[in-house]
Amino acid sequence: MSHAPTHVTCSDLSFEWPDGTPVLDGFHWTVGPGRTGLIGLNGCGKSTLLKLIAGELRVAAGQISVAGSVGYLPQDVTLDTGARVDEVLGIRDTRTALHAIEAGEATEANFAAVGDDWDVEERALATLDQLGLARIGLDRTVGELSGGEGVLLRLAALLLARPDVLLLDEPTNNLDLRARRRLYAAVESWTGVMVLVSHDRELLDRVDQIADLREGEVRWYGGNFTDYEALLAAEQEAAERMVRVAEGDVQRQKRELSEAQMKLARRKRYGQKMYDNKREPKIVMGARKRAAQESAGKHRIMHTEKLTEAKERLDQAVEAVRDDAEIRIELPATQVPPGRRVLTMTDLHLPHGARVSGTWELRGPERIALVGGNGSGKTTLLRTIAGLAPPSSGEAVTHVPTRYLPQRLDVLDDGRTVAENVARFAPHATNNVIRARLAHFLFRGGRADREAGTLSGGERFRAALAALLLAEPAPQLLMLDEPTNNLDLASVRQLTGALESYEGALVVASHDVPFLESIGITRWLLLDGELRSTTAEEVRESHWEH
Repeated sequence: MSHAPTHVTCSDLSFEWPDGTPVLDGFHWTVGPGRTGLIGLNGCGKSTLLKLIAGELRVAAGQISVAGSVGYLPQDVTLDTGARVDEVLGIRDTRTALHAIEAGEATEANFAAVGDDWDVEERALATLDQLGLARIGLDRTVGELSGGEGVLLRLAALLLARPDVLLLDEPTNNLDLRARRRLYAAVESWTGVMVLVSHDRELLDRVDQIADLREGEVRWYGGNFTDYEALLAAEQEAAERMVRVAEGDVQRQKRELSEAQMKLARRKRYGQKMYDNKREPKIVMGARKRAAQESAGKHRIMHTEKLTEAKERLDQAVEAVRDDAEIRIELPATQVPPGRRVLTMTDLHLPHGARVSGTWELRGPERIALVGGNGSGKTTLLRTIAGLAPPSSGEAVTHVPTRYLPQRLDVLDDGRTVAENVARFAPHATNNVIRARLAHFLFRGGRADREAGTLSGGERFRAALAALLLAEPAPQLLMLDEPTNNLDLASVRQLTGALESYEGALVVASHDVPFLESIGITRWLLLDGELRSTTAEEVRESHWEH
């Protein structure tokens, strides 16, 4: 780490997608040492901001200043399956030179390649051990690792490089519980500048401050995510109280304006009566009438202005109250009667060794949590049930309409709009019906006409979920594979709300235990070589994650 003050500064930053959709406009932000949790609704620009800072995207206007070196872990880590571990760690050339010197090839080129890094192997192995990867060694190829191990290996390369600024985008995606704990420890021990985008509450409770990106601006909150929620709740309570006060003020101003108009009308009638009866000289009555009209005009303007000001205060108060819309759906066709057979698995053996012995059944609207370590075969099992992958032996039979939402959300055609994608799954539904249903998934108006390829992670998930739940026939068995990956915390709440109204059977493979507990799981199943029952408590205390 460098000893100079390290920071990232964004000045008057602007960025838009090729189709003209603006993401950031005149954006200003400075982040210094410490662990910063960057949060915000899906589509607000969190991942885009990290890519801009990392140099993965080019700004349209403004500038980014970084004091120090930058390390970046993207949401979707893709590694060359043929590469060796030491290549990914960036130390292969140094190791090769080191081994050559040890074998007697003391050339100037080899000494130059090693430089001062004589303990590179020890440091690399220590870093791998810190992240629970000691067993993989430095000579294996990436193709031999699981997806979660690949994420940790990329993180190990960053930790080994010791950048001044570390950017992590949803680093717990695809990590099992044990790997997450290793990541938590690595985050807690970080001493430089860290900007962390995540939906993982436990990870966000390990940061020093929260930066809330909303409508193109950042608001800072000291402390971790739990502190942020407490502060936000207090803010929202105060904001809602201000709305009630402002509403009362608007009503009072309306009453006062109405009363003033009634008084003026009475005065006008009285003046007209006096004029008609000609009880005073004409010149006096004319002057009195002009004065009364002038006074009435001022009075009316004053009360109208007060009402306008009261309405403006109400608008400002309402704007201060957050309205993170929720998915609202009614899916009566998904209902499964209690006791109805939904899924049967018989002596099922999967290609990588996992199995379901004997006969296993799912009946009625059960909610199954499928848990297990990375590489245990959860995704393979779901794909086999969905008919997308053949078993080695045995069979899986579904007895109701079934839909499967994979981790990669590749059920969508990127070149089609959201509405067109849903129409593919519901060919008999009219365009008006599709748009009305999509509105419940927060795709209103022009949002339904956006191409799937331009959507953020959370928006893409909502579109994919809409396509499956609105499909014909309606799914009575829904299988979700790591559904909270790439979702912000508001979107996780939206997903929880959507699943509350789903009345079919549900199988969810996930490492996100708090999420699983929030959706009313009725049975916990562990896939660890063989499928067996477990409990939420056993999952939390597990040592089978590897």
